Amino acid sequence: MITSRRQPAEWAPHDSVWIGWPSAADLWEDNLGPARAEVDDFVRGILFPGGDGSDIRGEKVNLVYRGGEARSAAEIMRGRLPDPSLLTLFEAPLGDIWLRDTGPVFAKSETGELVASAFRFNGWGGKYQLPSDDEIADKIAGHANVRLRRFDDFIGEGGAMEVDGEGTLITTRQCLLNKNRNPNMNEKDVEAVLKSALGIEKTIWLNEGLIGDHTDGHVDNIARFVAPGKVMCMRPTGDDDPNAEIFSDIEKTLKSATDAQGRKLEVVMVPSPGRIEIDDAPVAASHMNFYIANHSVVVPVYGVLSGDSAPGIEAIETLKSVIDRQYFVAVDSSHILSGGGSFHCISQQQPRM
Repeated sequence: MITSRRQPAEWAPHDSVWIGWPSAADLWEDNLGPARAEVDDFVRGILFPGGDGSDIRGEKVNLVYRGGEARSAAEIMRGRLPDPSLLTLFEAPLGDIWLRDTGPVFAKSETGELVASAFRFNGWGGKYQLPSDDEIADKIAGHANVRLRRFDDFIGEGGAMEVDGEGTLITTRQCLLNKNRNPNMNEKDVEAVLKSALGIEKTIWLNEGLIGDHTDGHVDNIARFVAPGKVMCMRPTGDDDPNAEIFSDIEKTLKSATDAQGRKLEVVMVPSPGRIEIDDAPVAASHMNFYIANHSVVVPVYGVLSGDSAPGIEAIETLKSVIDRQYFVAVDSSHILSGGGSFHCISQQQPRM
């Protein structure tokens, strides 16, 4: 029997979080070691947000890897933790680390049971199709012992869907209505799937995402709920910010929107990282790709690439004023960005029962 389900907000309590561990040397090349170091810092920001000597212990981490070399590197990382028991290694057919998109989306049924939904994944519109990416959602759901419902007539990724836990979702037309994903669907068709899969009653449609984003406009790079009725987005940094017009359109749309409860959204603005390039092309660096853990918020910054820490510092100070967490941890994500994303992209929270 299929019952209704709803994805909780990210700030709701978690039992654990699933994180992808960089495993493919042929994909990461010279960035493999540095990207692993950044994931290590991300894990520590969740598990020990007050520092290694803190009594605070965050949600448990399930680190998903593939292959013997990746396991060895992960075991070394785990062995350096103050409490290694908080991190579990899980081998799975991992194409790459982007579990927000390839993994299951955990939800709760109307009876309070933990369940999961999964969509068909086609490598972000056929750009990067890797072996076994279509298996990982089933593997993780099985290991978590939750019922998985597949929506294989719909192509979508978790990073394209931002929820408030009360029936509201933000997404972009550039992604979910893209011809490379759902060419025969309109907004109402997509909304029907989102209602069945995640319990969505109101969808707020933005037009497009960041320039240089190979995901075709994932919303977790441009707009995030930070509390009921409250959403955060970015404003341009510098005269050469490539996304200035996009940010203006996002702000305008959100300020005119209401949520599923009928509330007019309160829009909180933070600076973007500015123009950041890799190989002379703009890339999708974003302060919106933060992860809200049980005791902390881990925020990506890009000091290695940008050379300017001021926008990141301001973004974190603003986050402190709107998210109810004790700790806010800045972690450089410059090398993970070389693969196309950041900390929210590589993680998927498992809600507490």
